[in-house]
Amino acid sequence: MTDDKALSLASVFPAERLEDGVRFLSAVLGIEPTFVDGERWAQFDLNGARLALASGAESSRAAQAMVKVADAAAAAERLAGAGYDVAGPVTGPHEVRFTVTGPDGWSVVVYEPLSRT
Repeated sequence: MTDDKALSLASVFPAERLEDGVRFLSAVLGIEPTFVDGERWAQFDLNGARLALASGAESSRAAQAMVKVADAAAAAERLAGAGYDVAGPVTGPHEVRFTVTGPDGWSVVVYEPLSRT
C-alpha cells in the first residue's frame, strides 16, 4: 500500500476579495467558516465535505479540485512518471503542494499537510 493515494477531496474557488466570498458562502451555507488564514484562504467544512476560497497569491484564478495525500513527493513522482505536467512543490505555511495538469488543461492541487494532526 502506498502513501500517495487520495485521503480527501475538496473544491477551491477563487475570491477577488476574501471577505466578500466568506460573507457569500456563509449566507448560502448558513454556517461560518471553519478556518480563515488572513486575506488568503478560508474553508467551510460541512458533513465531511470541504469548500475553500483562495485569494491573492493562493488563488489560481480558476476553480480547482484539491486532493490531500500523506506523501506529496511520492504522488508527484508517480504522476510525473505517468507523463502528466507537475509543477512544484511549493511549501506554504500549512502544507507542501504541487499542481498537476491533465490532458484538457485543467489542474488539480495535490497537498500534504505539514503537521500530521
